[in-house]
Amino acid sequence: MKYKRSDFPEGFQFAAATSSYQIEGHGFGGAGLTHWDSFAATPGNVVRGEHGQTACDHYHRMEEDLDLCQALGLDAYRFSTSWARVLPEGRGQVNQEGLDFYDRLVDGCLARGLNPMCTLYHWELPAALADEGGWRNADIGNWFADFTETIMSRIGDRVFSVAPINEPWCVSWLSHFEGHHAPGLRDIRATARAMHHVLVAHGRAIEVMRGLGVKNLGAVLNFEYAFAGDDTPEARQSAERYDAIYNQFFLGGIFNKSYPPLVLEGLEEHLPANWEKDFDTIAAPLDWVGVNYYTCKRIVPADTGWPSLTDVPGPLQKTQMDWEVYPEGLHHFLNLVHQANGKNLPIYVTESGMAQAVEPGAADIQRTDYIDAHLGQTLRAIDEGLPVKGFTYWSVFDNYEWALGYEKRFGLVHVDFDTLERAPKASYHALAAALAK
Repeated sequence: MKYKRSDFPEGFQFAAATSSYQIEGHGFGGAGLTHWDSFAATPGNVVRGEHGQTACDHYHRMEEDLDLCQALGLDAYRFSTSWARVLPEGRGQVNQEGLDFYDRLVDGCLARGLNPMCTLYHWELPAALADEGGWRNADIGNWFADFTETIMSRIGDRVFSVAPINEPWCVSWLSHFEGHHAPGLRDIRATARAMHHVLVAHGRAIEVMRGLGVKNLGAVLNFEYAFAGDDTPEARQSAERYDAIYNQFFLGGIFNKSYPPLVLEGLEEHLPANWEKDFDTIAAPLDWVGVNYYTCKRIVPADTGWPSLTDVPGPLQKTQMDWEVYPEGLHHFLNLVHQANGKNLPIYVTESGMAQAVEPGAADIQRTDYIDAHLGQTLRAIDEGLPVKGFTYWSVFDNYEWALGYEKRFGLVHVDFDTLERAPKASYHALAAALAK
C-alpha cells in the first residue's frame, strides 16, 4: 500500500466496522424476531432465501473476532447493537443475556486497546414494532429513545463514540420506496414518514444520551456521488434531484432544520402533520459527523412518476456489487459535510469498502488498491485543513449482505459460511503492514 499510519496525524483513528444482524447470528441468545427475519422468509426477497440466523456466529466467536481486529493493528472497532436482542418485543421486558453480550463486547474491545465505536441501530427493527407500522409510526421516536436508555445505561460509560442510526437513507428510502430492504415497501407516503421519523428518532436518542452523560455523540450518513448520465439539461436536473434525496435531505434536517425543495416537491404532501415542529429535536447538537461512502451513480430522466429518474452504467472499474470505483467522491463529501455542519465538527469516514470474491491465500489487489485510493482522498482532505479524524473500512468480515445473502464479500477476513472458519485475506495483511509503519 502507498499510504501508511505515519502519513496521518497523531491520534487518527484507523477502524473497521461490522453490524449486529450481519455477523452475530440472530437465532440464539434470546434475541427477538426482526423485520429482516420475516423479509428473508418471504420468497424472492433475498438471494437463495438466505437469512441471518447464524451469519458469522460472532455471538459465540466474539473473542476470536476481536483478536483479529487487534492483530490487524486497528485503533477502533465500529459495531452496532441489535434492538431486538436487547428488547425482544421492541419494548418492555429486557433480555439480560443480550445486555450481557454487549457488555462483554465493549470490555473485550477495551482489553485489546480498541476504542468501541457504537451504532445503536443498523436496520434490524424488532418485528413487534414493524407490526405497529415501524418507521411509519410517529411513536417510533419514543420507542427508540427507550431502547437507547436501556442499552446506553449499560455500556454508555465505556464507549468511545455513539451514533444513533446507521444510514437513514437506507432505513427509509431504500426500504420503503425502492423496497430492496426490509420492510420491502414501495409506498411514497410510507417513505416520507420514515424519512422524517428516522431523523426524529435520531434526535430523541441524542437527547437521551446527553441526559445520561454519554460522550462523543454523532450521526452516520451515507452518500453517493451523482453524475448526470448524459450531457443534457434534463439529466443534470435529474442528478440534482437524486443528490437532494440521497445526500442533502438528512444533512439538511440535522444541520439546517430544513429539507431540500427538490425533495419536498415530491414528499411534502405525504409528510406527517406539523412536521416542521420536529426540527428542534432533529437538530440536537452533535460532537462529530460520520461519512459512509462507496460509489457514484450516473443519473438520467425516467418516464415515471416523481422523482422521474434512473441510473445507467458508467465506465469506471466495478466492484462485485457492480458499483463504480470513484474515490474522488469521498473527498467531495468530506468537504460537503464540513460546509454543511458549519461548526468545524470532527468528521470520521465511518464506512468505505468494496466487495470482491477472493479466496484465502489469493491476491486481493483490487481491494488493497481501493483502500489505498480512499485513504489518499482522506489525506487530501486533511492536508486542505478539514478536521477528518478517522477512517473505517467496511467490513472486518465477509458477512450477511442483506438482500444479496452471503455471496457479496466485503471482508478483510474470509468467512467460510459452512465451517465458519476465519481466514485473513491478502488485503488484511497489507493493511496490517501499513498500520505498523
